[in-house]
Amino acid sequence: MKCPFCGAEDTKVTDSRDSSDGLEIRRRRECEKCEKRFTTYERMEQHPLVVIKKDGRREPFSREKLMSGIVKSCQKRDVSVEKMEEAGRNIEASLRSEDKSEIPSGTIGELVARALKRLDKVAYIRFASIYKDFEDVKDFEKEIKSIKK
Repeated sequence: MKCPFCGAEDTKVTDSRDSSDGLEIRRRRECEKCEKRFTTYERMEQHPLVVIKKDGRREPFSREKLMSGIVKSCQKRDVSVEKMEEAGRNIEASLRSEDKSEIPSGTIGELVARALKRLDKVAYIRFASIYKDFEDVKDFEKEIKSIKK
């Protein structure tokens, strides 16, 4: 593994940990040349997932796009990066466990909405306003009433 700081190829692993879902290994590494530390993640190669959009288009599943939606919804909220990453990992694991290679975007949206509802109600409302295409204040009021129950 090349050092991201000096480019040296001699690095050593100082610590390895499995993620809570067992799908990823986090490794702390130290460059033997410049002695700086960095983190790498090792993930098992999995079958490709294709997302079927509302208009019928198909595009490859993007973990980065999933995380971007979660992070944007949680912006300026008291939700830790670890909790957001855990939600993203759980959603991806759920999608992959279905053993389907094509997933409707609505399925992903529902999983994200459920995860955000558990993490932070405001983040959930932010996501729902885009996902459910709110058009006016009444849509917000209706959704807020549903989560208060």
